[in-house]
Amino acid sequence: MTEPQTVAPSAALLSGRRLLITGVLTPRSIAFAIAAAAQRAGAEIVLTSFGRAMSITEKSARRLDPVPDVLEMDVADPAQLSAVAAQLERRWGGVDAAVHAVGFAPEDCLGGGFLAAPWESVATAMHVSAYSLQAMARTLMPLMPPQGGSLLTLTFDASVAWPLYDWMGPTKAALESIVRYLARELGPRGIRVNAVAAGPLETMAARSIPGFDTLRGHWAGQAPLGWDSADPTPVADAAVFLMSELARGITGEVLHVDGGYHAQGAPLAVAALEATRE
Repeated sequence: MTEPQTVAPSAALLSGRRLLITGVLTPRSIAFAIAAAAQRAGAEIVLTSFGRAMSITEKSARRLDPVPDVLEMDVADPAQLSAVAAQLERRWGGVDAAVHAVGFAPEDCLGGGFLAAPWESVATAMHVSAYSLQAMARTLMPLMPPQGGSLLTLTFDASVAWPLYDWMGPTKAALESIVRYLARELGPRGIRVNAVAAGPLETMAARSIPGFDTLRGHWAGQAPLGWDSADPTPVADAAVFLMSELARGITGEVLHVDGGYHAQGAPLAVAALEATRE
């Protein structure tokens, strides 16, 4: 496997910007790559985590330069959202951008159990993976500067029904719709809301998706530009762009960073994934 090609963004691209970044676990997580790219672009960042994952996030944070603080924030807990907003106001006086990189679905929502999944499990997936973007937006909106800010989330192409992805598909579709509605609501305040639809990447979250290895293999062969599932830097650099002034006219967008796979149709990968269900 070739080494990831990191393209260093301009040091001034996010200079002076204050960013809140959720979802950092291991250094292989997409959120970690975004955090590192944002720092290279001049941003000051704070990470969030919660519960047992706090120690993992804090360990990963020590690999960033400078080492950012890690605040406890469960996106499904309004009290913790408000507490973090208060800490950011005391620390910085405001926040310029926030990255929503969290998602979760109980096991019975994945792997071929679409018809069997109970509402309680689906509700958890929807709350954590989709509604929480609105909750973050509502909480952080008063901290964004008068000239506007940026909210960014991560999705996986929700325009088709992926075998075995099951309820995370509708959850991501809801997330993408929420992006558009938030763009409408927050646009008059100058706040932009966008999503990056990444190709399959080797993260801890990917391990919970049945058939992931099959998917990434076919993706690399069918994407016009190819696709390295071990390299999150193209996604991270696109995230930096969307949070910068270069993207000041972009909102309500789902930007595909997937080697062009989404534009080609997906008969090979879908057929291969379907075969894993037999």
